[in-house]
Amino acid sequence: MNKIKLKKGDTVKILNGKDSGKSGQILVVFNKINRATVKGIHMQKKHVKPTQSNPTGGIIEINKKIDISNMAVICPSCGKYTRVGYKLDKESKIRICKKCQKSLEGGIK
Repeated sequence: MNKIKLKKGDTVKILNGKDSGKSGQILVVFNKINRATVKGIHMQKKHVKPTQSNPTGGIIEINKKIDISNMAVICPSCGKYTRVGYKLDKESKIRICKKCQKSLEGGIK
C-alpha cells in the first residue's frame, strides 16, 4: 500500500471521472482504502426515510468517495496541479511542490 500524500484541507484537481477538471477541498481522507471525499465533487442523490430528526425525508445529495489516484494537489503558491515531494527541515518533514519547490503546508488551516 502506498503512503497517501494528501491531507484534509488540501485543494485538489480531479483528473479522471465524470468530474474531471473540477477542483475542490478535501473533507475526509480514508487511508486504508486510498480514497477521499472532496467538497462539491462526485455528488450523488440518496433517498432517505422520514425520521424524528428529518420528519419530511426525501432526496438528499451526499459526497461520495473518490480514489486518491484520480486527484492531484493544487499548489497554493504557483496555482498549478503538481506531485508532492518531501523536504527535511530542522526538526520536521514538510511537503513541497515538485514544480516550484515551495511548501504546501501554508494552504492548510
